[in-house]
Amino acid sequence: MLHIGCHLSPSSGLLKMAETAFSLAADTFQFFSRNPRGSKAKPLDEADAAAMRDYLSQNAFAPVLVHAPYTLNPCAENPSVAEFAELVMRDDLLRCTAMRAPYYNFHPGSHVGQGIDVGVDKTAALLNRILDASTDTTVLIETMSGQGSEIGGTFEQVKAIIDGVERNDRVGVCLDTCHVFAAGYDIVNDLDGALTAFDRVIGLDRLRFIHLNDSKFECGQHKDRHAAIGDGFIGIEGVRRIVNHPALRDLPFCLETPHEKLEEYADEIRFVRGLCE
Repeated sequence: MLHIGCHLSPSSGLLKMAETAFSLAADTFQFFSRNPRGSKAKPLDEADAAAMRDYLSQNAFAPVLVHAPYTLNPCAENPSVAEFAELVMRDDLLRCTAMRAPYYNFHPGSHVGQGIDVGVDKTAALLNRILDASTDTTVLIETMSGQGSEIGGTFEQVKAIIDGVERNDRVGVCLDTCHVFAAGYDIVNDLDGALTAFDRVIGLDRLRFIHLNDSKFECGQHKDRHAAIGDGFIGIEGVRRIVNHPALRDLPFCLETPHEKLEEYADEIRFVRGLCE
């Protein structure tokens, strides 16, 4: 069975968000821990979080994903920027623990001229500081497109971050289809090859979640531009192979496609489910 959902806003409450997902025929979803372009987070309503958990369990949802805000740069050269990332991620993990959220996803950052190795080391060091014995949530490193000075644009860079983390039993990977395609992994013409490379370098046991997006640019262009399913260079047949691949089909998938209305996500969820064989 395909587990699929989309990105939702928790602004009206966690239980309401889960009910919205169910109304879209979704059985998973992701949401930002706080304002995706800022730092503010509402106080956690623990009763609302408990009600969401009960609702997800009663309706057989797959695991859901909490996403860190885009503004974070865990490997920034500027100490205040790096400290801000650590402060937010530390607080987010406390909130995830209170929500009993299984996964917390983040972008590993941009080295901004320091070099990839420095960026990798700084992101791993931050994870070492925030992953303590009380952390139950698994932190997911998102695969990136390699745009600009981003780290995480190759499987080797993701693995290097993981290897630098002492509690790497609490570290997994979220694979973004647009990002890996943009990074040069040809998941359209050689999906098996890309997944074999992932397994050889990182290990498929680390893969916990999929961001399912089409790409506005061709393979290897290093441009992070998501497209609706079938409107990009991955295409419908490429997506069909992805959602039916035996190494992927039992994982939760989340759409991050550029739609304005929830009805459009409902249509896309139904469409992708129809691709399942």
